[in-house]
Amino acid sequence: MAQKTVLAVDLGAESGRVMAVHFDGKGLQLEELQRFPNGPIQVRGTMYWDFLRLWAEIRAGIEKGKSLVPAGIGVDTWGVDFALLDRDGRLLSNPVHYRDDRTAGMMEAVFAKVPREQIFARTGTQFMRLNTIYQIMSLVESDSPLLPAAETFLMAPDLINYWLTGAKTSEYTIASTTQLLDAVDRTWARDLLGSLNIPERIFPDIVHPGTHLGTYNDIPVIAPACHDTGSAVAAVPTDTSDYCFISSGTWSLIGLETTQPNLETAALNANVTSEGGVYDTYRLLRNSTGLWIVQQCRRAWQKAGLEFSYAQLVVLARSATPFQSLVNVNDPAFMPPGDHPRFVQDYCRRTNQPIPQTPGEIIRTVLESLALNYRETLDTLITVSGRKVDIIHIVGGGIQNTLLNQMTANAAGRPVVAGPIEATVIGNALVQLIALGELRDLAEGRELVRSMSSWRRYEPQDSAVWIEASQRFKELIK
Repeated sequence: MAQKTVLAVDLGAESGRVMAVHFDGKGLQLEELQRFPNGPIQVRGTMYWDFLRLWAEIRAGIEKGKSLVPAGIGVDTWGVDFALLDRDGRLLSNPVHYRDDRTAGMMEAVFAKVPREQIFARTGTQFMRLNTIYQIMSLVESDSPLLPAAETFLMAPDLINYWLTGAKTSEYTIASTTQLLDAVDRTWARDLLGSLNIPERIFPDIVHPGTHLGTYNDIPVIAPACHDTGSAVAAVPTDTSDYCFISSGTWSLIGLETTQPNLETAALNANVTSEGGVYDTYRLLRNSTGLWIVQQCRRAWQKAGLEFSYAQLVVLARSATPFQSLVNVNDPAFMPPGDHPRFVQDYCRRTNQPIPQTPGEIIRTVLESLALNYRETLDTLITVSGRKVDIIHIVGGGIQNTLLNQMTANAAGRPVVAGPIEATVIGNALVQLIALGELRDLAEGRELVRSMSSWRRYEPQDSAVWIEASQRFKELIK
C-alpha cells in the first residue's frame, strides 16, 4: 500500500512537538518536525500559559510537514485548563495555568453549593484543586468580567482545533477532565453547572475521538483522544485486559482500562477518577505527581550553577543509599514551582526522617517514593475495581528513567513493560488512521505498537526490602 502520513500535535506541560507518523501498512515510523519548550509565565501574580507562542510553534511544525502530504492532523494536550472566547470568537484572556493559586478555597466554595458525594455520583471525577470546575468557580466567586463576556468555553486542545478549523466543539476525553461532565451520559452536567452559577450557554457540543472537525490548509483535522493520557493509553501495547498502565511524565496517571465508569462509594472514598477513553472505554485511574519534583529539582540546581542532565541525575541516584527517607509526592508542598530540593528536605525534617543532602540522595528519595506511590495506587485500584493485574505498562517520556522503571517493578511485585516513549503521539496517530480507514480498530493499532522494538521489560527484584519500604510509605501518607 502507499504510505499514509498523519501529523500529531502533542502539547505537554514541559514541552510540545509536532510529529509526522508514517504508516506503510506494516509498521509506524515517527519523524520529529518541531519541538519547543512549554511552561508557565507569571504576569502580575497570575500564572498563564503562552498560547499565542504555542500556536506559532504548531503552525511552524505543520508547515514543515506539508511537503509530506499529510492525510490528517490531530491535537492532544494536558487536561483541565481552558480558554474563553467572546461572541466574535476572539480569545478573552490567555489560559491560566492549573498551578495558579486562584483555586485556593474553591473546593470549599463548590461543596457549599453541591455536596461532594453528589458531584462524584454525576462525574466520577477525582477531587483535585486544579480541576476545571474549581478554576471556573474562581471566576464566579470573584465576579470576573470574563464570564459575562464569554460566548464559548474551550478546553486547551479544543482551542487549537478551533484556530485550525473554526469548529467550536469539545472533544469527549478532554471534557471528562473538567469534573463537569456526566460520566454515564457523556454530556455536560447542566444541573451541576446551574447549581454553581456557571453559564450553561458557553459549553459547546461534545464530539468523540475520530471525528472530522474540518480542515487546515486543506489538511483534514481529526480529533484523536485530545487528552494526552487518552492518546497515550490508546498506544499501550497490551494483549491482555489484566494490565495496569502508568502514563509517566510531569504527572503520573496510574490506572486500569474499563468499559464502565465507577461511581461507587468505594471509588469516591479512594479519590479515583473515571476518565473518558477512546472507543467506549474509561480509564479508572488516580492522577498523581510524577516527575514534576525531579524537573523542579533540576531547575533549582541549574539556577544555583549546577548543571545536570536527567541521565546524570539517575546515575547519582543509583549510587545513593536506598530508603534513607521517603516523601508523599502528592503533598501540597510539592504542588507549586520553586526550590524543590529544599521542599524535599523540609518534608523529611517535618516527618523526623534523615535529611537527604546531595542531589543523588534527593533524587533517590523522590524516585523511591514515586515507585511506592505507584504500588499504593495500584493496590487501591485493584480493591476498588475487583480486577486482577498481571503486568504494568509504562508509557510516555518517563520511560527514559530506567531506574524508576526497575523500582516500579520492584515496588509493585509485577513485571513492567516500558514503552513506547512516544505513546501519546502514536495513540494520536492510531485514532487518525482508524478514522481514515487505514486501520480496522484499536486492537490492530496496538498490535502494530507491539511489533515495534521501542520497549523494554523489567522483572521485580529485592521483593522483601520493597515490601518493608511499602509499609513505611503507607504509614507516612496516612
